[in-house]
Amino acid sequence: MLLFLYIIIFLYGLLIGSFLNVCIYRIPRNENIVTTRSHCMHCKTQIKWYDLVPFFSFIILGGKCRKCKTRLSLQYPLVELFNALLYCSIFLVNGFNFVSIIYCLMTSALLVLSIIDFRTYEIPFGINVFIGILGLIRMGLDWTDWVNYVLGFCTVSLFLLLLYFLTKGRGIGGGDIKLMAAAGLVLGWKLILLAFIFGCLLGSVLHVIRMKVSKADRVLAFGPYLAMGIFVNMLYGEVFINWYLHICGVR
Repeated sequence: MLLFLYIIIFLYGLLIGSFLNVCIYRIPRNENIVTTRSHCMHCKTQIKWYDLVPFFSFIILGGKCRKCKTRLSLQYPLVELFNALLYCSIFLVNGFNFVSIIYCLMTSALLVLSIIDFRTYEIPFGINVFIGILGLIRMGLDWTDWVNYVLGFCTVSLFLLLLYFLTKGRGIGGGDIKLMAAAGLVLGWKLILLAFIFGCLLGSVLHVIRMKVSKADRVLAFGPYLAMGIFVNMLYGEVFINWYLHICGVR
């Protein structure tokens, strides 16, 4: 029964991952993500339903468009597979509960904004709104601790907002501020603070490596690193905090 549940979660992850690919390509182009039919980016041919099976259609087609034989981006199967694996990991760590569903949806949003921000240096406002709505739902599920989530909304975002004004927008992007405010509603003040620290550490290390290895630009797309910090602490933040308090002799 447990294996069956994880198979269902995995398949849902693949299905939603397919929609994430649509968002990743269309949102930066201001294209409709709901009504516009899926089509080949090269020959514009509408894709048949049997070629839209997440992950497996890519394998069956050999990674090429059925019509024009143009090679398709590896992003399609990788995003679908990665999203499905992340869904399974969330339920494995956090258990089978409604909060895990919120975490899954948030993870998908983080995956989309990470790729878009990496490519365009912009985080779509609508994605932050979606995460904020998830945060309100999360706070509603734990209403007796609502102060924790309200503080989470403010703790990092107000600091980043101050940095934004002090640097006249050069030190941090507005999308990053909104992301940490929305994610803070989901995680609460302790976890979002830890997520921010993780994001800063990951950004400083990984981006320097990218600059050395691939000659990446000095301009940093901060969203992906913040998203990594958010995801890690969404699942393991309490473990990190308890471990730190234990070695400090507080617990």
